[in-house]
Amino acid sequence: MIFWEVFKMSVSALNTNRLRGFLTLLGVIIGVTSVITIISALEGLSQSIRAELEALGPSTFIVTRFGIIRSEEEFLEAVKRKPLKYEHMEAIRDGCDLCERMAVASHFRVEAKHDNRKLRRVLVEGASAGIIDIVDTEVEYGRYFSEEEEHTRSRVAFIGSNVQEELYPGVDPIGKWIKLNNIKYRVIGVAKEKGSTFDDNSDRFVSIPYATFVKDFAYRGMGLSIYVKAASVELLPEAMDQARAVLRAFRHVPYNKDDDFGIVTADAVMAVINDITKVIRFGLIGISSIALVVGGIIIMNIMMVSVTERTREIGIRKSVGARQRDILLQFLYESLILSLGGGLIGIAIGVFLGDVLIGLIEMNMTPSMFAISIGLIISMGTGLFFGIYPAMKAARLQPVKALSYE
Repeated sequence: MIFWEVFKMSVSALNTNRLRGFLTLLGVIIGVTSVITIISALEGLSQSIRAELEALGPSTFIVTRFGIIRSEEEFLEAVKRKPLKYEHMEAIRDGCDLCERMAVASHFRVEAKHDNRKLRRVLVEGASAGIIDIVDTEVEYGRYFSEEEEHTRSRVAFIGSNVQEELYPGVDPIGKWIKLNNIKYRVIGVAKEKGSTFDDNSDRFVSIPYATFVKDFAYRGMGLSIYVKAASVELLPEAMDQARAVLRAFRHVPYNKDDDFGIVTADAVMAVINDITKVIRFGLIGISSIALVVGGIIIMNIMMVSVTERTREIGIRKSVGARQRDILLQFLYESLILSLGGGLIGIAIGVFLGDVLIGLIEMNMTPSMFAISIGLIISMGTGLFFGIYPAMKAARLQPVKALSYE
C-alpha cells in the first residue's frame, strides 16, 4: 500500500510542472522510437529474406558463378571465373546420383506491356520447366510451362501476381499476350503471391522457358544458376560434394586450386545475412542510444532541480516521520514515471511508424514483442540509472538543514 501512496505523490509532484515533464520525455521518446524502429526494420528484413530463402527448401542448393561474396578481393577473384553453362547442369545430372532434380535459370529486367499498360523493371526469368518442382513457387491458376514447350522454344509466360494486377486489372490474363522487349508471349499461368523485400517486389516477374530465353535474349541474362535438389535433407552435404566433384572435373579445375564456382544454400546465405545485420543492429542501436543518454541526463538534471526546489518539503516530510527509503522511493518513482512514460510513447510512435513504413516499402515492420520488451527495458533502465543519484541526494538531506533552506 505504501508503494501506491508514494506513486500517487510522485504523479502529483510531476503534475505541478507539466511543461518541464514533457520536455524531459522528449529525449527518451526519440531514443526509444529509434530503437524500436531499427530493431523492427532489421527483424522485418531478416524475416522477408528468410521467407524468400525458404522457397528453396531445406534439401536444395544453387550452383552459381560467384557464390557468397564476403569481400572485395573475393569479388575480384570471382569475376575471373568462366560463366556456368547448360552443359554443367547436364554433367551434374549424369554424375551426381544423390541429386534428385535439377534446373537452370537466368534473368534480367525489362519493361513489360499489355495493350496501353506498361510495367517497368519486371524480372524476366528464363528457367527449365523442372524448376517449379525445386523452388517453392505455387500456381494460383493456370499452369507452368512444360518440358515440351521448353524444347520447342514456345513463347509462353508464367507471370507473378503483381504483373497480373498491374497489366490485367479485373481481367483473366490466361490466354492473353504480354510483350517483353516488344516480343509477344502468351500467358499460361499466374503465381500465388509471395510478398516483397524493401522495394524488390518478388511478385513482379515473368518466367519463360530457358530455351526461349536464350533464343530471344541471348547474352542478356545475368549469369546462369543451377538449382539442384538432393534426394533428402540428410543427403544434402553428400549431394553437394558429388556435384562439386563433377563440376571440378568438368571445368578442369586443378586439384591444388579452389573451386571456380560457388555452391549456395539457404542456411549459408541466412548465416551471412545474420552476421551482417548483427553488426548493423548494434551500430544503429548504439547511435540511437545517444538520444537515450541525452534524455537520461536531462532526467537527472530535472530531478536535481526538483530536489533543490523541494528541499523544504523534504525537510518537513522527514520531521514528521518520513524515512530515507520513503524519500528515495518517491524521487525514483518520479524518474521512472518520466522514463517509462517516454518509453511507452516511443513504443506507440514506433508501432505507428511501422504501419506507415509497411505501406511505403511493402515489408513487415510491425514491432515484435522482443523489440517492445527492449524498448521498455531500456526506458526503465534509463530512469533508474539517471534517477538514482538525485533520489539518494534527496534521501540523505538532514531535516534541520532542509527546513532552514531558503
